[in-house]
Amino acid sequence: MLRNDDFPGTHMDYETFRSLAHPVCGRHNLADEETNTFAGSVRFLSVSGLTAVDIQSNARRVERSQGDVRLDGVDQYKAVFQIEGRSIISQNDRVVQLAVGGVALVDLARPVTHLSDDVDSRWLCLLLPRQSLVSHLGFEPPGGACGRGGTPAGRLLYEVVLDALNGGGSVLPPADSYMRLAVFDLLGALFVSREPPPSSSRQANKLITRISGLIKDRFTDPDFGPPQAASEAGISLRYLQKLFTQSGSTCTEYIHSLRLNHAARLLHRRKLLGMSEPISNIAYASGFRDYTHFARQFRNRFGCSPGTHSGMQGGAENGAVRPGADETGAWAWAHEA
Repeated sequence: MLRNDDFPGTHMDYETFRSLAHPVCGRHNLADEETNTFAGSVRFLSVSGLTAVDIQSNARRVERSQGDVRLDGVDQYKAVFQIEGRSIISQNDRVVQLAVGGVALVDLARPVTHLSDDVDSRWLCLLLPRQSLVSHLGFEPPGGACGRGGTPAGRLLYEVVLDALNGGGSVLPPADSYMRLAVFDLLGALFVSREPPPSSSRQANKLITRISGLIKDRFTDPDFGPPQAASEAGISLRYLQKLFTQSGSTCTEYIHSLRLNHAARLLHRRKLLGMSEPISNIAYASGFRDYTHFARQFRNRFGCSPGTHSGMQGGAENGAVRPGADETGAWAWAHEA
């Protein structure tokens, strides 16, 4: 067994170690016979704006039971990086063997068992908020997955972790937010199935509906576009584009469709009320900066210029605008949402 003086930093008995680690990482327990001989250290740090825990211990077996899950209610993932020694992680009937440089994904909302044959094991546990990770990846990854450290994504991610352990620390906002997304992307490359999740999946549908609502609230802002939609939804721009592509459209096309529909409704109201409001004002109120661009897009969509729009072409008598022939996929589901 390791002695306390074998550990750098703060040396702790089991009760001290548990009181610090459990509130952050969730309840984990040792076998009764190991508590008296336990020696370890725990240190908290930041990796790209994410909370991380540097752990060393001589524990042979650590378990998180279903009872532990119910008691603490911790609902997040952790990526476990093997820094020293070897260990085994078992979750969801999956068994992962970790050597230095390896990483496993653990779901803290489910029971898990950690085994170590080495008395000098060290890990860095990177805590991952469930909602942020799931929104970024598009579905809930299963706990107990193993990422190969020898892959390009694995090597890059391990370098980020080692830099933090060696005092590299965390960059300042907003750079931290970009680094956090980069970490999520690397985790995705390691743990996500190569097969894209079906667009009809429950999680994808919920995310699509939420993004649709965000865009409908902001489309009249000329500064609002796909990057802003992705940021407000808490996902990467690449994944946002993937969602729309799977639906047969693009986010830009969807935003333009909403703006043109809005302009057509305003033009229809203008005609019905006999208003003399400049059409350029309607264009700007619909999210277009440039009137020439608006007029060209309007003609392509409705087959006539904004000035000759009768309020019946492309629109019903109540002012509702029918989708044009160029609207597919993403516009169809969002228009119904």
